[in-house]
Amino acid sequence: MRRHIQTLQEFSIPLLAGVFAAVAWANFGHESYEAFVHWSPLGHDSHYNLHFLVNDIFMALFFGIAAKEITEACLPGGDLNPPKKAINPLMGTLGGVFGPVGVYLAWCWFTGDQSIAGGWGVPTATDIALAWLVARLAFGSGHPAVSFLLLLAVADDGLGLAIIAIFYPNPAHPVEPAFLAVVAGAMGAAYAMRRAGVNNFWAYLAGPGVASWCGLYFAHLHPALALVAVVPFMPGPERDEGMYAETHGGHDHADTLNKFEHFFKLPVDLGLFAFGLANAGVVMSSVGNATWAVLLALAVGKTVGIFGFAYFATKIGFPLPEGMNKRSLLVVGLTAGLGLTVALFVAGVAFTDPAIQGAAKMGALLSFFVAPVVLLLARTLKVKQADNAPRHAEAAVGAGPIAAAVEAVRRVSQPVEVVE
Repeated sequence: MRRHIQTLQEFSIPLLAGVFAAVAWANFGHESYEAFVHWSPLGHDSHYNLHFLVNDIFMALFFGIAAKEITEACLPGGDLNPPKKAINPLMGTLGGVFGPVGVYLAWCWFTGDQSIAGGWGVPTATDIALAWLVARLAFGSGHPAVSFLLLLAVADDGLGLAIIAIFYPNPAHPVEPAFLAVVAGAMGAAYAMRRAGVNNFWAYLAGPGVASWCGLYFAHLHPALALVAVVPFMPGPERDEGMYAETHGGHDHADTLNKFEHFFKLPVDLGLFAFGLANAGVVMSSVGNATWAVLLALAVGKTVGIFGFAYFATKIGFPLPEGMNKRSLLVVGLTAGLGLTVALFVAGVAFTDPAIQGAAKMGALLSFFVAPVVLLLARTLKVKQADNAPRHAEAAVGAGPIAAAVEAVRRVSQPVEVVE
């Protein structure tokens, strides 16, 4: 049973199953699907429904785990310490945001359809789960390009969250900046708890975490960002020793950050089924300019932006990780065009018109077909290598894409021979 669960996590099956179930249900029983996702014990018109439970509460844990990965990457031994090590992938991250935005707005100008221009933030983030899976198939799990991609994906998802917070507040409820003081207070409380030696992650979640969530909610900003402000203050290891150091390093790591992730990684990985089910119910007829704008921005904008910015970084003295070259960078850029999870998330808050929202979500769903193109391109360019990942990475199999991210990111600068 444990091995079956690990397989479900490794191949992102819960997320994919939720997406396929939602699409099938929405197309064969649209009314019952809408009734299900909008059902609430407080009545059909209540905001507190399945969407609220998944997008506002559950996703706070998802993004909290992503924040944990970035926090550890900033520690000694991590790929954001010293900062120079991360300049190239972070330059790629900027390209992975500006490239899609440029292509999206260019499509709006070309078609003359400015009604969808406000959705420029939809294609800015990368789906960590699918990108991790496809990259391992394209490159082999030990290739530094996988680490490069995952660092880039976590970083541009962070930018995607910032875009949601700043540019996509709820139009029916104007932003109330005064409540951000509650978020600041939650951060201060988390810092004080750390200084006082509090090591129980439940204390951080129940205290500063809930306060941060309430502050964002009443400020009319997306509360899914709540734990991003709190998780970095949880006590962590002194060095970034990898996700599985506690079981392979000969001693236990009892730090709060790792306990938090190890407790929630399985519920979050499996809970992505609910996210897919609640957000991917798009009728197949929902195709329009927003569909093609999102799809082209992801497939073309991501590829060109990441390749261009990262290649420019090499010219100004910040080289690619050892073992990567222009061919593998091109494949990485295209792989980042898998924008399913966060693109669906942003589309849900970027548009209020159901028709445009559905068309934008369709573009996000169609980005799934970038995957076979990535595998074909990887085979054509011969970027795949033999799987020579370190022994401790074997335990990463089945641990889920987010949980495996830090272990892969930790190896981003390790020299690996690339098959020419």
